[in-house]
Amino acid sequence: MKKYLILFALIIGTVSIDAQTEDSTNELLQEELQQVLKPSSGDYYEGLSKKITFDRMIPPYGLEVTFEKTVHVIFPSAIRYVDLGSNTIVAGKAGTSENVIRIKAAIRNFETETNMAVITEEGSYYTFNIKYADEPEKLNVEMKDFMHDGIAINKPNNSMEIYLKELGSESPRLVYLINRSIYQNDKRLVKHIGSKRFGVQYLLKGIYTHNGLLYLHTQIKNASNVPFDIDFVRIKIVDKKMSKQTAIQETVIYPLRAYNFVSQVGGNKAEQTVFTIDKITIPDDKQLLIELFEKNGGRNQSFVIENEDLIRARVINELKIK
Repeated sequence: MKKYLILFALIIGTVSIDAQTEDSTNELLQEELQQVLKPSSGDYYEGLSKKITFDRMIPPYGLEVTFEKTVHVIFPSAIRYVDLGSNTIVAGKAGTSENVIRIKAAIRNFETETNMAVITEEGSYYTFNIKYADEPEKLNVEMKDFMHDGIAINKPNNSMEIYLKELGSESPRLVYLINRSIYQNDKRLVKHIGSKRFGVQYLLKGIYTHNGLLYLHTQIKNASNVPFDIDFVRIKIVDKKMSKQTAIQETVIYPLRAYNFVSQVGGNKAEQTVFTIDKITIPDDKQLLIELFEKNGGRNQSFVIENEDLIRARVINELKIK
């Protein structure tokens, strides 16, 4: 009888241990399931990761939009990229303007906040948090020029420098500052290149170079009383001498930037433009031709630049750029 009691006790003990083990296993599985199902805190990543601190964050602007009215945002330079956070808003360039974007709500009274990001031609990055409002407080917004405001006073956090493919390794912001500095200094370093017809003079005032780019400083002087309407400017490499039987060989050069490119020069006025192009050198039997065409007129101008002029381009010291 005693043996049976001992055996029964052993069986009960074994069953109890198995039950405890099963309960522990179930509790562990339940905890793991809860860890999987609960919302992420944002701090857990697979592998080695460094948390992004607030000093790396680009603070967004707050912007209100509505369904019945259009909000316009004016940027200091041409818009190159726009991204909308959701389909609750619609946006696009305003007509033929390159630096104005129009924004509206696509859905009435949308509840969830969305966002928008914009990159401009001079390399600045803007970001906005957008929410719906029946009557937006600001319908027309003008963004500050980071090149004027930020560098001279205090660089804002969202004046981020974006590199654009066509400028290679050169900073778009620095290209902008170089163009502006050449324009403001307005020096005439080249005094032998230009043309003059019908009271209009087209001059090359200087050739500059920096980090694989050339800057051509030009000026239009209109000494007549009739405004000169600019149709287009064409830059190309052409042969110096061509026989009548030979097909014309030419290579068109497309400017990467054109600072202060105006559409009209008034009577007895002068305007200057700085063109940015890729660095080039040309063979002795070729030359760089720059042509200026008047819209609906015949006062067209042109001048040529020789290779010896290009290789004497003044090197820009970026430390002296204002």
